[in-house]
Amino acid sequence: MPLRIRFSAVADCIDAVTACIGRAVAWCLLAMVIVQVAVVLMRYVLGLGSIWLQESILYAHASLFMLAAAWTLQQGGHVRVDIFYADASPQRKALVDLVGAIVFLLPLTLALIALSVPYVLRSWVILERSREASGLPLVFLLKTLIPVFALLLGLQGTSQAIRAALVLAGTRER
Repeated sequence: MPLRIRFSAVADCIDAVTACIGRAVAWCLLAMVIVQVAVVLMRYVLGLGSIWLQESILYAHASLFMLAAAWTLQQGGHVRVDIFYADASPQRKALVDLVGAIVFLLPLTLALIALSVPYVLRSWVILERSREASGLPLVFLLKTLIPVFALLLGLQGTSQAIRAALVLAGTRER
């Protein structure tokens, strides 16, 4: 099996995992809307409040943002400065993508992982919970999303770097 096919298969696998996770956590948006409506109705119609429900909205939002960021990158949904990119040839776009992934994205994700793991481990050691008495006891799980976010984004950046390298090598069209 030629090397380019193996690299392409790795990128395809990463893309499939990224898309699967992104589509799954997209449902957090529906959950957020339903719970937010419930919180508003409880507060203003029934005169009741629920810190647990309010925090669950925060958890759903964090999950959606952090776990779908790689999928957003895959789909081209992140903000891009199109000064050099918009009218560029496929090879120039591939070069920009490759340099961007290697010089900016991958070092950022590695630094984020390195800096967040001790922070997350400390939270797991004490099984950190909400500061509110009736809040969710799962802050350690929420913090775990930080290195997972960086890992998923780094993997998707690797996939895009592979695809860009294949374009530059002339073995794949954009």
